[in-house]
Amino acid sequence: MGRAYQNRKESMAKTSDQKARVYSKYAREIYVSAKSGGLDPAGNLALRSIIDRAKKDQVPTHVIDKAIDKAKGTGGEDFALARYEGFGPNGTMVIVDCLTDNPNRTFGDVRQCFNKAKCKLGNTGSVSHLFDHCAIFVFSHSDEEAVLEALMMADVDVSDIESEDGKVTVFTPQTEYFKARQALIDEYGETDFEVDEIQFVPQLTTPLNDEDQAVLDNLIDLLDYLEDVQKIYHSAA
Repeated sequence: MGRAYQNRKESMAKTSDQKARVYSKYAREIYVSAKSGGLDPAGNLALRSIIDRAKKDQVPTHVIDKAIDKAKGTGGEDFALARYEGFGPNGTMVIVDCLTDNPNRTFGDVRQCFNKAKCKLGNTGSVSHLFDHCAIFVFSHSDEEAVLEALMMADVDVSDIESEDGKVTVFTPQTEYFKARQALIDEYGETDFEVDEIQFVPQLTTPLNDEDQAVLDNLIDLLDYLEDVQKIYHSAA
């Protein structure tokens, strides 16, 4: 699968406004995970993974704690996953994952971003079939064969594994996320994962010239500004 997973645009929290949006996105994701899977990160691996990522992105502890405390309530907001698919410059494919309490509003906001960037929002399923939905783990280790053996002993379905610069990257189907993560922790103890996420990885990537890259960057910036947008994936090389 190569390093295509790294093509996903990462949020860059440079200004206070950008930081506030990043904090809000993480708070929403933590709230939803804690509400649906349990408040204890030790027993909710998805929540544990989100908290780890939030800390790496320098989200303050009080933001994390507040989101978990909010999930303790019996009421609260009802967020649902909304996924939108479309096309960027030169036929690049784009997937936008959102958490929303108002799908009509979110659809309108996402469509407006595509229109402003002179890109095209597609129908459900228009591009996702050309991505692999993968769980991805990257961590420091020098022996990919040993890692593979440990995963196979735990009956984990490994799609791909590679080693570079003292780090091993493991790809599994997204349905194997919890089993794979637990197998790695059982084998190597508490592991500092550089990447620990479920992502859409493009099966093929599209090179862009400078002009097209600017168009794609503009689209991603517009989408990233929306509070409902959680993750953005694309097929640009």
